[in-house]
Amino acid sequence: MAYLEPFIGAVAAFMLGFGWYTFAFGKMWQTETGLSDEDAQKDMARTHGLAFLMMVLLSFGVNYMINFHPPEAQTFTHGGFHGAQLAAMFALPATAINYLYQRKSLKLFLIDAGYIVAFMALSGAIMAALKLGA
Repeated sequence: MAYLEPFIGAVAAFMLGFGWYTFAFGKMWQTETGLSDEDAQKDMARTHGLAFLMMVLLSFGVNYMINFHPPEAQTFTHGGFHGAQLAAMFALPATAINYLYQRKSLKLFLIDAGYIVAFMALSGAIMAALKLGA
């Protein structure tokens, strides 16, 4: 199950991203990025495929950290905490550095960084919860 958990966590993150970047913040994100409707629709299969691959890699990293704790400590809340913690320690600073040099807006950073924290927390929560049933 150890190798399946990151894929399940990534699927949950991908589904969260669908809602995040369509219903919740889609138009605001598109305005901040300057992408037209046509540009946003280009090469969707490649974009989504590579994004999913990156979600799997991040989920493996979160799962790796969760596995340092004994199985009885691995709960939904515990996994969510570690996912958010790793996002705050690694993903957010890396994103911030890129956005600072690229002169991206604070609004865009908050949309994207918020998603990173939410998806890593969700991924971690789900992966840890799956360990309870193992």
